[in-house]
Amino acid sequence: MTRKLFVTTALPYANAPFHIGHMMEYIQADIWVRAQRMKGAEVHFVCADDAHGAPIMIAAEKAGQTPQAFVGAVAAGRAKYLDGFHIAFDNWHSTDGPENHALAQALYLALRKNELIEVKTIEQFFDPQKAMFLPDRFIKGECPKCGAKDQYGDSCEVCGAVYAPTELKNPYSALSGAVPVLKTSDHYFFKLSDPRCVEFLQEWTHTPGRLQPEVLNKIKEWFNKDEEGNGGLGDWDISRDAPYFGIEIPDAPGKYFYVWLDAPVGYLASLKNYFDKTGRDFDAFFADPEVEQVHFIGKDITYFHTLFWPAMLQFSGRKTPDHIFVHGFITVNGGEKMSKSRGTGISPLKYLDLGLHPEWLRYYIAAKLNSKVEDIDFNPEDFSARVNSDLVGKYINIASRAAGFLSKRFGGQLSGDLGVEGNALLETLRAHRAVIEELYEEREFGKALREIMALADKVNEYVDAHKPWELARKEGAEQALQDVCSTCIEAFRLLTIYLKPVLPALTAQVEAFLGVAPLQFADAATALGAHKIGEYKHLMQRVDPKLVDELLTPPAPTAVVPGGEDLAPEIKIDDFSKVDLRIARIVKAEAVEGSDKLLRLTLDVGEGKTRNVFSGIKSAYKPEDLEGKLTVMVANLAPRKMKFGLSEGMVLAASHADEKANPGIFVLEPFPGAQPGMRVR
Repeated sequence: MTRKLFVTTALPYANAPFHIGHMMEYIQADIWVRAQRMKGAEVHFVCADDAHGAPIMIAAEKAGQTPQAFVGAVAAGRAKYLDGFHIAFDNWHSTDGPENHALAQALYLALRKNELIEVKTIEQFFDPQKAMFLPDRFIKGECPKCGAKDQYGDSCEVCGAVYAPTELKNPYSALSGAVPVLKTSDHYFFKLSDPRCVEFLQEWTHTPGRLQPEVLNKIKEWFNKDEEGNGGLGDWDISRDAPYFGIEIPDAPGKYFYVWLDAPVGYLASLKNYFDKTGRDFDAFFADPEVEQVHFIGKDITYFHTLFWPAMLQFSGRKTPDHIFVHGFITVNGGEKMSKSRGTGISPLKYLDLGLHPEWLRYYIAAKLNSKVEDIDFNPEDFSARVNSDLVGKYINIASRAAGFLSKRFGGQLSGDLGVEGNALLETLRAHRAVIEELYEEREFGKALREIMALADKVNEYVDAHKPWELARKEGAEQALQDVCSTCIEAFRLLTIYLKPVLPALTAQVEAFLGVAPLQFADAATALGAHKIGEYKHLMQRVDPKLVDELLTPPAPTAVVPGGEDLAPEIKIDDFSKVDLRIARIVKAEAVEGSDKLLRLTLDVGEGKTRNVFSGIKSAYKPEDLEGKLTVMVANLAPRKMKFGLSEGMVLAASHADEKANPGIFVLEPFPGAQPGMRVR
């Protein structure tokens, strides 16, 4: 019976390009999927952009775009990563697609019918300037434990404490800087603490093979209550108040699903979108008990995928996941976490732009991966050594040492009979097929590659023992030379079969060189025989360590302000004196018709006349709150003609380096006593 698989990776949040952690997960899943297909399985491999939530709504507003346009721009850049590293999803969709709206609402209605939705009145912070309830990450203040300033509303980055945003001291809105006020609101909760959910999840999580042992051990902690009855599974707030970019809750005006409810539903929506395009019946497929549902995820989202997600599916009458495969993170140089600000990250696009072979990274990541929830480390010296030794020195070398002799001396014709030693070597390679297939199945990719390279060692030992370069000079050794080289090519084909899930593009080149159909695991059982091969062309070069060093070289700027961004390159006092900074009074402020971002400011700079300046601060300030205030402007900036009028300067404001993660604009305001026209020196 053909195995049927529905496979997903975690949905990336659509507020930024992919980073190396995304690529690691996609490579792991792609290798597993390719191995399944090589065994004859029917696999549907899908993903989507996680497109909803307050951070995207706010980032889009700051960019002067609709959320849909903002998400679309991010999504447009996905293909160059996926294609670049040969990651072959069958479908890529968006959680803002109509399929996800319909499926999320239907799932919710089924849970409500099952009496697992409860409405509770909660108290939370509200930004009076932005007129919206604030997500935890958009509230900042002093840590209630250690007193550290500018900490987020859910945890302290200094002492690691976890708390509710209402516990912060001196809280302020990261969006406007305003002091938030507490307001009550009705929120919708999924009753995960219901005894039905607890009983189901106890059984579901303990089903053999569903979860890794270390994941199951962690989940057991989440089930446990202390002696006072605290802990255990808690109900989950699944709603957010307008304004919010998301999916509306049926029969609840002004309420939207929290992004974490509709995001995993996006797995199903992407599959449905794919099936609708290809003429398949989504409902029949998803209801088929033979279908296996498999999710690859990072360890940071285990709670959602092993508790909320299966419970939501179960009690909405849907199939639950068969396997949740959890992996660790990727670090660099001995366990150092990737950090864009410290320049310790690995940019996937920079990797490709430097001309580094994409399948070097696929091989290296695979060589590090196993079935455990362990972090893996990218070490530049190890990367170069492993690729050069394994892929080039052991594997590619086999073909390069034999193909030339076959082409020049025998017209590319392989021997039909490879002799006792040759056949014995090939039988040794064939005997490992089942082990290698099983290692791929268990996601023990590192062990699989070690097994394959051990076989490559045996082939190279055979080459060294029979020395084809000497046979080529020896009179009367033509048949021996053809047999030895033919054995090498057949061995190379077998090794290529075993490496194909990791090296799909290289394998396609080998298939063309050998003149064979796309290789499957079953092809290891047969021999090429008296087959004619094509002309050999060099398949892979060695790693240039200088390029790897360049990949890991941080940007040039010199210093970092704690909590801020890199300082600009050093300037001289003469450079600074060219900028004429003046105190200005905001005489009038007004919205600009047709712009979601700009305010028109009328400024008194002490010149006896006013200036007109357009400023992108509409998301942070109401016009009436600015009028009469003093600020600082660049007074000698060349006037700029805009479609809304002439802008005669620039008002200075501060913002975080990563405005998407930490939105907020803060117009500079001088101390009392400063007067319009004074120069800032």
